Amino acid sequence: MKLIDLKTIDFINQVDSNSPAPGGGSVSALISSLGVSLARMVGHLTIPKKKYEKLDKEIKADFENHLSHLNIIKDELVLLIDKDTEAFNDIMSAYKISKETPEKRNKAIEEATLKAIEVPYRVSIISLKALELLPFILTYGNKQTISDLGVATLALASGIEGALLNVLVNLPGISDEEIKSFYMKEYKHIINKTYLIKDSMLKDIYKELLI
Repeated sequence: MKLIDLKTIDFINQVDSNSPAPGGGSVSALISSLGVSLARMVGHLTIPKKKYEKLDKEIKADFENHLSHLNIIKDELVLLIDKDTEAFNDIMSAYKISKETPEKRNKAIEEATLKAIEVPYRVSIISLKALELLPFILTYGNKQTISDLGVATLALASGIEGALLNVLVNLPGISDEEIKSFYMKEYKHIINKTYLIKDSMLKDIYKELLI
């Protein structure tokens, strides 16, 4: 059974076990998917409002396009919850290959490790894309849901950082220095942009709440 088909409590208990998977990568994808879902909830609770109806047509079109884009991201994040665990399982399988065939074993381990980097990297990339959409939703969204958008911001930022931690932990298993250099540059770019957006969003949200 896929992780996404589990009941919430069963997923929680599977993480709370002596099995290393699902671990931080799958949990990061789940956290991001919840952040996206909360942001979309804000959208759903905005569109029926009279204040929204009074907005310019172009703004409303952009707002609804943002929600559609978030839905695409959410659907991919849901798939990545399982893909991360599958990637980890592939590494475990590669390590079981006989040491009597070192070339085959080492190649399989490195290929699996690269997959275990690519999946959380993808989580971080699309989660950042989602995070980048939130300031617009904050500007035009239902102000009664501002705390939910704050939680969405925190969830996406945590999902991004958690995913990047899973990229970093696997980088030592890659022998190609160009690949390692690429992911290190990407890590720095993504984490810096994440912090900037998160801090800006929370500053504006707290400003609204602490009146």
